[in-house]
Amino acid sequence: MKRTILAITLGLLCIPNGIAQQTPAAAQQSPADAPATKEDIERYLEVMHMRDIVKQMMGVMSKSMREVVHGQAAKNRTELPADAEERMNKRAEEWIKSFPIDEMLQVMVSVYQKHWTKADVDNIIAFYSTPTGQKLLTEMPQTMAEAMQAMRPIMEKQMDGMRQKVEQEVAQLKKEQEDAQSKKAAPVSN
Repeated sequence: MKRTILAITLGLLCIPNGIAQQTPAAAQQSPADAPATKEDIERYLEVMHMRDIVKQMMGVMSKSMREVVHGQAAKNRTELPADAEERMNKRAEEWIKSFPIDEMLQVMVSVYQKHWTKADVDNIIAFYSTPTGQKLLTEMPQTMAEAMQAMRPIMEKQMDGMRQKVEQEVAQLKKEQEDAQSKKAAPVSN
């Protein structure tokens, strides 16, 4: 799930660049090389529902943290108090709720300003303000989730192959190390 939300977010953040390059209308409204203002980027983040996306990411982090906590609690159950998992989950939730979303969005503004012109942002906003743009925003998460699910067997097969290759490489390196140590330890005869 964490990978799905990350892929969705990356997809949403990457799509606008191509759209901006294909839509010349806004370029006529302002010089192509005029830098995007803070207000331009803030409008973009609003149209993109970026605050909601960040909150969804926090939800995914929360779920992942719960899984990690559960695994650690189960692994160390005999050494921990009975309410350890509950207490750790509460701390994790407090930590995630303390994320400074407004501060994170403001950092995004300055980064986006480095890369996008006013014309880029105007074009992106123009597209995402249309019914098609809004549909893309609402449908993309489910579309990406389904695509990730469909790709999962391919990715798992690839990862299994990589895992096997790494295991073989580790075994070979261990053998080389053992051989080198054997040669060092062997008595020298004259």
